[in-house]
Amino acid sequence: MQVVCSVATGYSFYVNQITRCIVTAAMKVHSVLGPGLLESAYQACLLHELRNQGLRVASQVGLPVVYDGEKIDLGYRIDLVVENLVIVEIKCVEAINTVHQAQLLSYMRLSGRGVGLLINFHVAHLRDGIKRMVDGQDWVKYSSVFLCGLCG
Repeated sequence: MQVVCSVATGYSFYVNQITRCIVTAAMKVHSVLGPGLLESAYQACLLHELRNQGLRVASQVGLPVVYDGEKIDLGYRIDLVVENLVIVEIKCVEAINTVHQAQLLSYMRLSGRGVGLLINFHVAHLRDGIKRMVDGQDWVKYSSVFLCGLCG
């Protein structure tokens, strides 16, 4: 499926299409595997599913902290980055709490990406385990034309 984003809708339409594809893929993974596995299992299966849809996905992306003008590698890793725009953090916890949301927001700001999904697979219904976050800084800066194959 080809999705062409116009200049008028631009970045926000494109990101919404990507997040929709991610959520759909996550629901498929959760339907097949169910809750109760380790994060690494869900991450590997979601990575596989997204790549099968034709999306560009990077896994375990290193994230240095820039402090006082220096990059400091502290071992932070982003679970998935989809189309170099959307961060996906995978959890398998009883409940998403504020520290998980703060982690995602920090990753978004440190990486310069404005949208992230926090997906908790340790729930009976995945719709109850998905949190979409938007940083809001520089939201309009990507308002150019995009051509991509999504959910293909």
